[in-house]
Amino acid sequence: MTETTDPVAAEIASHGAEATLLERDGRWVLTISRDLRQTADRVWRALTEPDQLARWSAVVPNRPLTSVGPASGRESPEQPTVDLEVLVCHPPRELAHLWGHHLLRWTLAPHPAGCRLTLEQTFDVRAEAGMYGAGWHICLAVMTVQLEGRRAGRVVGSRAGDYGWRELRDRYNAALR
Repeated sequence: MTETTDPVAAEIASHGAEATLLERDGRWVLTISRDLRQTADRVWRALTEPDQLARWSAVVPNRPLTSVGPASGRESPEQPTVDLEVLVCHPPRELAHLWGHHLLRWTLAPHPAGCRLTLEQTFDVRAEAGMYGAGWHICLAVMTVQLEGRRAGRVVGSRAGDYGWRELRDRYNAALR
């Protein structure tokens, strides 16, 4: 893990493996929530605009995710394209989209200090839950730091290992038993 003066490392450390895992209709649903100090409108842009997603998300879409319909995305230019499709778009409350075979549902609800962001990722292989939890833990830490106006680079791929991805995966695996 990087030193604690790094705002992303500090944000990662400020949260435990806080998630739930439920089976629904033969698939697994991982749910992670974060209370953020920004308005839902500000967080909505971070969830839907490609230039914002390119700063923190694992996949960057080829168009804004602000209307129902197909899209595509990549982690980086050398990575293969991933099919995306926006299924639900109710600004600034709910966004649901496919990411390959996974369903991601993002909801924003008022919270005294700003808004509560809840992510539900639906997938097929239960053994992958810890991996997804660790990945989102890091991505949401980067997003939070950036929303607060602090500098942070995108942390995806092998760079996640520098931020304790393996240890986080193990913590999520233990918490989600």
